Amino acid sequence: MIDFSSIEQMLRDTEQSGLPLWENILVSDCERQGIERSQSLEKMRRMLAAMRQADESYSGGDVSHSGLSGGDGAKMAAYAASGSALCGDFVSEVIAGALRMGECNACMKRIVAAPTAGACGVMPAVLLPYARRFGSGEDKLVEAMYVAAGFGMVLAAKASISGAEGGCQAEIGSAAAMAAPALVHLEGGSPEQMANACAMAVKNLLGLVCDPVGGLVEVPCVKRNVIGAMDALSAAQMALAGIVSRVPPDQVIDAMAEVGRSIPHTLRETGKGGLAATPFGQRFAPQNMNV
Repeated sequence: MIDFSSIEQMLRDTEQSGLPLWENILVSDCERQGIERSQSLEKMRRMLAAMRQADESYSGGDVSHSGLSGGDGAKMAAYAASGSALCGDFVSEVIAGALRMGECNACMKRIVAAPTAGACGVMPAVLLPYARRFGSGEDKLVEAMYVAAGFGMVLAAKASISGAEGGCQAEIGSAAAMAAPALVHLEGGSPEQMANACAMAVKNLLGLVCDPVGGLVEVPCVKRNVIGAMDALSAAQMALAGIVSRVPPDQVIDAMAEVGRSIPHTLRETGKGGLAATPFGQRFAPQNMNV
């Protein structure tokens, strides 16, 4: 657990400590859990290894029990390799990575909830391709994951990371808001740029509903991981360019909480509204579900 009540407090505490943001988050984690630095680092390394293992264990032939998920990650990778992809190599790799991880989750493989299982594809989809393309070592990726964890804890404390409580903005939106500052860190950005990246990522997906077909974390969840990864990339790039969130980051998160409370219950992981209520969606609804 990382004990920060707001982004403003996290940045202020970091400035006073004289430590890099990631390391201040690490110190806070150790103090909160009563563990040694080496123990915290080892836990984070294990999570990074689990992300890599899930990515490497993907098979395009795997299909989920429902039949709704499987093979799309392989299709995207093949399209990217064809040389005719609309997006560049790096972006195509990110898209394929997000699909792979979402499908691994749907096929009951081991994944890292970051911050949730339904949003598990966003963080690895940006971090792993970044490392492959730009040569970031394990230590740098672990630092980036601490940055993501710090922002994630503020999001959880001030708003929510639960689709049932706050809609998909709380899951995919939070994942993007964690991945964006992690990318800024990898690019050598400042804590203020990380905070702005987080805020812009949240704003871009504000109000996103949670409407899983059949109550399953597959449709539209897997493909929303792609949107979350793209959101993280764009927010990070804007922040690195010096673009700021006009609305202060903490106020953005407060707005996210308020919007989440305003979303109808049918659009908060109940499987009763949105895409889940379409004729297609109703085919996968449990017989006793009143949609």
